[in-house]
Amino acid sequence: MTTIQHKVFSYEKLKAFAAAVAKKYGLSDSDANIFAGNLIDANLTGVDTHGLTRLAIYLKRMKLGLINPQAKMTFEQKFPIAAVLDADNGLGQIAGEKAINKAIEMAKTYGLGAVGVKNSQHFGTLGYYCGKAAEDEVICLAFTNAEPALPPYGSYEAYFGTNPIAMGVPVKNDMPIIIDLSTSIVARGKIISAAKQKTPIPEGWALDPEGNPTTDADKALAGSVLTMAGPKGYALAMMVDILAGLLSGSGYGKNVHSMYKDMKNPADVGHFFICINIEAFMPKEIFYNKIKKMKEEIKSSKKRQGVDEIRIPGEKKAKTRAERLKEGIQLGNDVIEELKALAKENNLEFN
Repeated sequence: MTTIQHKVFSYEKLKAFAAAVAKKYGLSDSDANIFAGNLIDANLTGVDTHGLTRLAIYLKRMKLGLINPQAKMTFEQKFPIAAVLDADNGLGQIAGEKAINKAIEMAKTYGLGAVGVKNSQHFGTLGYYCGKAAEDEVICLAFTNAEPALPPYGSYEAYFGTNPIAMGVPVKNDMPIIIDLSTSIVARGKIISAAKQKTPIPEGWALDPEGNPTTDADKALAGSVLTMAGPKGYALAMMVDILAGLLSGSGYGKNVHSMYKDMKNPADVGHFFICINIEAFMPKEIFYNKIKKMKEEIKSSKKRQGVDEIRIPGEKKAKTRAERLKEGIQLGNDVIEELKALAKENNLEFN
């Protein structure tokens, strides 16, 4: 097993560096800051598999012409509460930002807002966008598909992506409730991280290309990741692909291309957001009182033996964010070496 060494960096330093590198690849100042902020937010909340560890692959795909850094993204809208964003093969983080802002705007105006996104890429964590909606006092449901990784139940052939589902709920004068879960038994990013670090994965996570259970991360990436809750996870993965892929007009199933393994085709990832104005259903203050009471009831539930605290979804990530903003973000040597290589290649400094 490889021993991983770490070093701590400030949020500001990492964001400034990621934005500076992104601008070298053709992004505007504003887009580079959105892109960098999205990446570093994943590190802040402890989802390091979706943070700076992915910077190099985004830039590599831009260099190969597989991501358009100066995409002309356009909305197609036939109805007041629904729209489709054509991301023009641009960065998913920029498309996601435009789409969630549009969905929030429609929800505030009309009560509901739904936005599908096509011709996009991997765009970070769903919880990031749900958090933005919650800041605007709007409930958000979010979905995205991904490259094939999960088999239909009973198969061992990867067809669906890990296809996460998320929900953001505003809470007055408190952290929002952020539900963010993959339809796989584990986030595929954790297997990618294990492969980079040459460490085994737990039993029960994945199958090798022949359909046999494996603890080898490389074989798991070449094979398939198991769905959560067996057939239920499979059904949810299919639901996400119908909304984020098929309905948005983007790729779905095997038509979504790998950002790591396919260096010939654009990823063609799709996303889907539904934003809900609380006032369309009840006065906001009544909702806030009810959600506060629900949280209090959950937190005061009888605890099982050995359990110190019952957490609300999103609470652990919020605490991690506060800690890392204060104490810094820890990066492993593998990520640090990638960032140093990018710095050298683009005449920048990183230490």
